[in-house]
Amino acid sequence: MSPDGFTNKGASLVMVLGLRTEQIICEGMLSCNRKMGRKLVGRHDVGDAMRLLTSGLIFLSLAAFCGVAHSETGGTAAASTSQADAKTRHVNATAENSQLIVTPDYILGPEDVLEIAVWKNNDLSKQVQVRPDGRISLPLVGDVSAVGKTPSQLTDEISSRLKAYMENPTVSILVKEVKSYQIYVLGEVNKPGKYPLTSKLTLLQAITVAGGFTQVAARNKIVVFRYGKDTEALTKIKASYDDMVIRDGSNQNIELRPGDLIVVPSETMVVLPSR
Repeated sequence: MSPDGFTNKGASLVMVLGLRTEQIICEGMLSCNRKMGRKLVGRHDVGDAMRLLTSGLIFLSLAAFCGVAHSETGGTAAASTSQADAKTRHVNATAENSQLIVTPDYILGPEDVLEIAVWKNNDLSKQVQVRPDGRISLPLVGDVSAVGKTPSQLTDEISSRLKAYMENPTVSILVKEVKSYQIYVLGEVNKPGKYPLTSKLTLLQAITVAGGFTQVAARNKIVVFRYGKDTEALTKIKASYDDMVIRDGSNQNIELRPGDLIVVPSETMVVLPSR
């Protein structure tokens, strides 16, 4: 039952008991007044009046008890409903936030800036940038490969190397600047260039960030170059703006990955015959 249902039933019960209590007490007082006015008050009459008053007090106590029980029941039901609503809001917020996540585990890449802190050792605590070769340099430890690892994996490796110089080293890594998660938009857009991939981004969103198409853009001949990992081959993905927006071509509005290169050719490039 909903809290409103508890409230309505409890309020009705308290009202009925309260009215009955008032009626019984009034009857007892009127009985005493009538008998005293006739000077016929005896032990029997006083007993009747006292029984009426006692009944009234019992009903009054019962009404008070029902009111407290109603309040507690309604409060418990309301609290349960509030907790359920809060849980639902949390689940919805989590689902919405998951739609913004680029990757569940951040993978370090070139140019990322890291702050490495070794507890109680300022000389070993440094802010470093991942070099183009994918490594970082630290005192005592030397060069450490960072690209392709999560911050926790890199933390474990540095801690393991420091054990040769100190007992139970405590290392923490903070990613200060994310610079390896980038996409590139070239060709006939108003603001070509490199853009950070700090949240989930689709092809249409990237074109919007780049200022949209120019007047000579061949918007139905978009190409996305995606570089694979290690030995994976380069992938060329073709997309049409009209298909994505007007027709049922939403599958072409792909989710971008770090390193994707988007090229929007001009109409003159499309119509010129190939040599």
